[in-house]
Amino acid sequence: MPSLDLASDDSRSMRERMLAGDLYRGADPELEAEMRQAMMLTKAFNDSDPQDPERRRTLLEQLLGSVGTDVDIRPPLHVDYGSHLHIGARTFINFGLMALDVAQIRIGEDVMMGPNVQLLTPTHPIDPEPRRAKWEAALPITIGDNVWIGGMAVICPGVTIGNNSVIGAGSVVTKDIPADVVALGNPARVIKSVYDR
Repeated sequence: MPSLDLASDDSRSMRERMLAGDLYRGADPELEAEMRQAMMLTKAFNDSDPQDPERRRTLLEQLLGSVGTDVDIRPPLHVDYGSHLHIGARTFINFGLMALDVAQIRIGEDVMMGPNVQLLTPTHPIDPEPRRAKWEAALPITIGDNVWIGGMAVICPGVTIGNNSVIGAGSVVTKDIPADVVALGNPARVIKSVYDR
């Protein structure tokens, strides 16, 4: 969790604080405007005609930080900003992804995600006073290439998942998962190598 240094002489904007991974307040006009823009583009994508893949692609390019070739995202999609979400080529994301991209979320190439996966970067102070004062922060999420994440899995702030790994359906991933393993449970634990038969 970022330090509780809330010095009043910090001249940075809330957006600058947020992008640096420091505590910030989300009720900020600049951030709220970015979120409204993301909501409009997300609604357009979620309401788009499934027989118009070119329009869907254009909306994703406007919404996301980057989107690789042959990416398939099934609506509905939910994001905070969209611009902090990066998706690699040939990735498939089933219905209902919730990507709270306050910090950067980087999804590799050839990733598969089941329905209703949650990628959650926001964190909040444990100390009740700054939490009551609406301070928050975020930690990035990184998902390697060729990862498979089962439906309804939750990936928590600051987690990295290594290449080729599999996350079981319904798992809650609170710590980094190395490459080439199967992990499942709440909290998720490595149970074997992907190469074990």
